[in-house]
Amino acid sequence: MKKVLVDLTVVRQANSVNGAGLHLPGHEDMQRIVLASGSPRRRVLLEQIGVSFEVLPSGTPELTGANAGPEEHVQRAAVLKAWGVAQHLEPEAILIAADTVVCIDGALLGKPSDEAQAAKMLRRLSGRAHTVYTGLAVGRAGDVPKACPRLDQWRRSGLDTDLAATWVKFRRLSPAEIRSYVETGEPLDKAGAYAIQGRGALLVEEIRGCYFNVVGLPLVKLAGMLARFGIRPL
Repeated sequence: MKKVLVDLTVVRQANSVNGAGLHLPGHEDMQRIVLASGSPRRRVLLEQIGVSFEVLPSGTPELTGANAGPEEHVQRAAVLKAWGVAQHLEPEAILIAADTVVCIDGALLGKPSDEAQAAKMLRRLSGRAHTVYTGLAVGRAGDVPKACPRLDQWRRSGLDTDLAATWVKFRRLSPAEIRSYVETGEPLDKAGAYAIQGRGALLVEEIRGCYFNVVGLPLVKLAGMLARFGIRPL
């Protein structure tokens, strides 16, 4: 099956014209799968397991997570991302949305806003263990309510939700190493300010659990959820 990646500009133009999702000529008989994320890491991982999909990032704002534990935070954030895209799709389209955070001392670390915040996160993680959580939301666009779900009602979204958690231990980092890593620019768009699949691999001493979850998409967990909708990569 040929993989289909859609230019977001084209999608937006189509939506602005008729308020509907983009339909691809010659692919009417395919199950339409949409990844509601602009993350290049998630796109690569989904391609890796042979799923044919389109990319349509959600425009919903990031949650702060101040009033939720990590397990609830990542799942409801994934639900909101899916909701932001579902309104532009035909009812039978299958949505995949995800949200990843790093948790240490009960605090949730998302993407740093600048280099100073990235360095602060790395100093906090240095020499210590933390947990990476990714929430998943999968389902048919037609099952998602038109109205934005309240944060305390995310379980009623009509989507299948789940999460994965991975324990990660950093080695002790020197101030020079933190400064050098931040200067590469790699930490700036990553939860917890590091990329285990990049130079951030040099920071990690040990992990317990799903490696792909730390990258941003727990593949085995996701495959099980997709199977419930008749999508089986194997």
